[in-house]
Amino acid sequence: MLFWLSQSISELGSSMTGFALILWAYARTQSAMTVSLLTFFSYLPYVAVSLFAGAFTDRHRKKPILLWTDSIASLCSLTVLALFFTGKFEIWQIYLVNAVTGAMNAFQLPATAVAVGRLVPREQYEKVSGMNSFSKSMITVATPTLAAFASSFFGLAGVLAFDLLTFFFAFSVLLFRIRIPEHRAHREQTERRHLLTDCREGFRFLVSRRGLLSLIFSMAVMNFFSNITYENILPAMILSRSGQNEMTLGVVSGLIGFGGVLGGLIVSFVKLPENKIRLIYFSAAFSFLFGDVLMGLGRTVPVWIVAALAASVPIPFVAAGQNVILYHTVPEEIQGRVFAVRNAVQFGTIPLGTLLGGALADYVFEPFMKSRSPLAVTLQKLVGSGSGSGMAVMFLCTGVLGFLLSVCWYRSRNLKSLREK
Repeated sequence: MLFWLSQSISELGSSMTGFALILWAYARTQSAMTVSLLTFFSYLPYVAVSLFAGAFTDRHRKKPILLWTDSIASLCSLTVLALFFTGKFEIWQIYLVNAVTGAMNAFQLPATAVAVGRLVPREQYEKVSGMNSFSKSMITVATPTLAAFASSFFGLAGVLAFDLLTFFFAFSVLLFRIRIPEHRAHREQTERRHLLTDCREGFRFLVSRRGLLSLIFSMAVMNFFSNITYENILPAMILSRSGQNEMTLGVVSGLIGFGGVLGGLIVSFVKLPENKIRLIYFSAAFSFLFGDVLMGLGRTVPVWIVAALAASVPIPFVAAGQNVILYHTVPEEIQGRVFAVRNAVQFGTIPLGTLLGGALADYVFEPFMKSRSPLAVTLQKLVGSGSGSGMAVMFLCTGVLGFLLSVCWYRSRNLKSLREK
């Protein structure tokens, strides 16, 4: 519990910094592509480094990995703070900082996943997944409000200072209060093997299990659609369609987090169905159909709130179903390698989706919806006209495609071996 609390508080600080930087960058450029590039430069190094980070994680103790990666990420925040105070802060520097923190996440996430697997009894995996979704969603709820509050009183520097304080808290707790069990004999055995051998082992494990590989590939496609719209251009669309009202964006973002909190609580305290494949794909289909589509059709805050809840409540069910399958399928001694390969595959589509989403918004859909073509006029009857209408159409596209693919994957024969896990 203490480990979970310290990591959640640290993540809150970094999330507030990320949100404040998005507002800072968009206010200066008014470009959805700028927001997309912030995510792109976070995930591209993350995906590239993940190919080797899992093997590295399995070969070394998890606690030092977490301490070092947190420290380097905090140095990035300190660098931004120094540049801001000296008046030399520019958008390209945010891209560089995001690239460094993304690379650190490639080591931190598999190390955290393995640590959780060792600190928590097997029968508690579902509840832990629910609590993890709960904490991430609470952060999503709190981030816009706290970041806006800190920015209004202390500016960007205040948000960065809070980020550094949360780092010192999490670092101290992990250093002095948390003991992560290590399997010394296995670690010494892996240290004698070549790093590339361990990397290939993670790939071989997934390739030899078609059902598991299909599950991860389907999650990658879902991430692709999500990062074209929801995880990418949502702030730009809401700001464009609300007259640059940051409070409206804060409300919608907060409700997305609240929906995740609600879903996480349900996952934590309610027994989930035995068929985890049905749980995953039915939840994903619901999120795409009633979340993305309604978000695109909506033009007022109440409709966006309903869409935010419909999109976010099912996500903890998707995460819990996948986590249970992974922990029950992957042997503990190779979890770091397999989880890292999973991260590289599953999150590898995020940079592509992010760049594509920003480019489509700025150069395709927004200009198209300002034209007088018959299709544009028809779509305007659904989503309205003006700034942000093109991005709204993008939400309709990802919603329909995501729903159809979720249904198709549920019926896939490749997943038959996982249906009862």
